[in-house]
Amino acid sequence: MNYDAFKAAVAEAAAKMGIGEYELYYMSEESISVSAHQHEVNRFSSSVNGGACFRCIADGKMGYASTELLDEEQASAIVSRAVDNARTVESEDAVFIHGAGDSYRETAAQDIPLPAAGEMISFILDCQDKAYAADPRVCDGTSSQFVAERVTTRLTNSKGLDLKNISSFQGGIVGAVLEQDGQKYNYYDYRAGSAGGIDRAELVQSAVSKAAATIGAEVAKSGKVPVVFDPEVMADFLAIFCPVFSADQAQKGLSLLKGMEGEEIAAPVLTLMDDPFYPGCTVQAGFDAEGVATSTKAVIEDGVLKTLLHNLKTAAKDGRRSTGNACKASYAASVSVAPYSFYVKPGALSREELFAKAGDGIYLTEVSGGHAGANAITGDFSLQSSGFLIEGGKITKALRGFTVAGNFYELLKAVSAIGSDLKFGLPSGSTVFGAPSVLVRELSIAGK
Repeated sequence: MNYDAFKAAVAEAAAKMGIGEYELYYMSEESISVSAHQHEVNRFSSSVNGGACFRCIADGKMGYASTELLDEEQASAIVSRAVDNARTVESEDAVFIHGAGDSYRETAAQDIPLPAAGEMISFILDCQDKAYAADPRVCDGTSSQFVAERVTTRLTNSKGLDLKNISSFQGGIVGAVLEQDGQKYNYYDYRAGSAGGIDRAELVQSAVSKAAATIGAEVAKSGKVPVVFDPEVMADFLAIFCPVFSADQAQKGLSLLKGMEGEEIAAPVLTLMDDPFYPGCTVQAGFDAEGVATSTKAVIEDGVLKTLLHNLKTAAKDGRRSTGNACKASYAASVSVAPYSFYVKPGALSREELFAKAGDGIYLTEVSGGHAGANAITGDFSLQSSGFLIEGGKITKALRGFTVAGNFYELLKAVSAIGSDLKFGLPSGSTVFGAPSVLVRELSIAGK
């Protein structure tokens, strides 16, 4: 049974049970990935996952039920299970099924078929050959990968909504490992695009050059110094602390931004955007997981917190309109809150100009341990890091083995300049994080 037939069967079952308000949410995820080690393919995977979730309001409560099988029997069963689930709910929160009437903006064409396996294998083996040829120090451990994903979302409800969105992502990743004097140095880089569209030589050279630049790295000296964040590192910080911008987290007392809309929480040079339609980004959607129309918005504008991110429930609690940020991590998941393309708006300065403004400091190119070394509630962080020394406004030597520590809320206020080199990372669920290079006036460095 296809989705449309299943949808009709669910509607019939709901009518028989006297369910007046309901929603059917469907998600199908197709993915394929292939990777190479040395000069051979070492892993290949392909999967298709998905299913449907039925939500309904019964006796003022919201009930959920889900299924992977789209057939006549399950169409009736999920309605019955959702009603039973609603009867067990103790929460007194208001519940909603979104009505028709929104104006939905079209997304860029994203219905891209998955590539053929042969095309992906050719890509990764060619990248491996190019990596080993790029530098005599390239050694085993170097790997290449190509990944592709296509996600179809459908949302139908009893109030007239019948929506569909398709998003696709394809990209290549090269992890270069170099060996010198018995020590190994590694770095990875990635490019979004088709196997035929990515400049393989440029991708490989970037990964190899970045790994080579870390050879001979020294331990950084302890102190408080200006820090220039690489775009990928700044995007990592956004990913770690993204929950503080969720109204759901704020209402639970898990974000210090509760009630701070309209207040200055960051430096005036900083604007933080959430854009479901950012050109070229794979995370695009005209509607959220509740069927609310999405929109481009400034979460922070010129340092001022303009809005937290809302779904229908959190918006009702705060007496606001939903920002269209309802999210479901999977078809069976409950509704939560998440951004789309979440990024720091770029400025006008080059990275070299940021180095010049920093004078003497550190260029931060990698952080790790965010799962244990960062507290998304308090904003405190202490992360293992590597990067480069900035002396007299110029990059001089590679650094390793140091810890960068501070507080995310204070970091936002300490931003003094923003670069023009906006870069987005790999998609993480329904969100992709991005940032340009960012200069922070001062952070604590713990090294030697």
